[in-house]
Amino acid sequence: MDNKDAEKLFFISFNTGGHWLLLAINPIREIVYYLDSLGNDWTTYPDMKVLIDTVLQAFRAQRDIQTSRRGANSITWIKVACPQQRNQIDCGYFMLRFMRDTLALGRLMIPTDYFEEFKCAFYTKDQVDEIKEEWCQFMIELNVFS
Repeated sequence: MDNKDAEKLFFISFNTGGHWLLLAINPIREIVYYLDSLGNDWTTYPDMKVLIDTVLQAFRAQRDIQTSRRGANSITWIKVACPQQRNQIDCGYFMLRFMRDTLALGRLMIPTDYFEEFKCAFYTKDQVDEIKEEWCQFMIELNVFS
């Protein structure tokens, strides 16, 4: 709760039980950016939505923000038209790539049609391999394999 009024994006990698997707949350504005490389809507995962909405409502209460009864459900979910995967196995790498793209630009919002700098319908094999290499290098530097 330190700096609880500072605007930030928090990333949650979410596994639905067989699929990874990314949630980027701005708790101050109560916006959840939903990035799913399979193109599913967040309504596909109602338990996820209830969990995140509950967390944001608890954060609101910790900040002593008063809302009207109508405003209590004012959390905005935005489905981002992000690059889509062409197979059933690369979702984790896509989720990491979405996070990396957002961090690289240092922005606090994600356009609904994704970032112009990284906009494409699909990542190429080279783009997916690039994030795989970066992830491996990161794990080696953490020395997690010794």
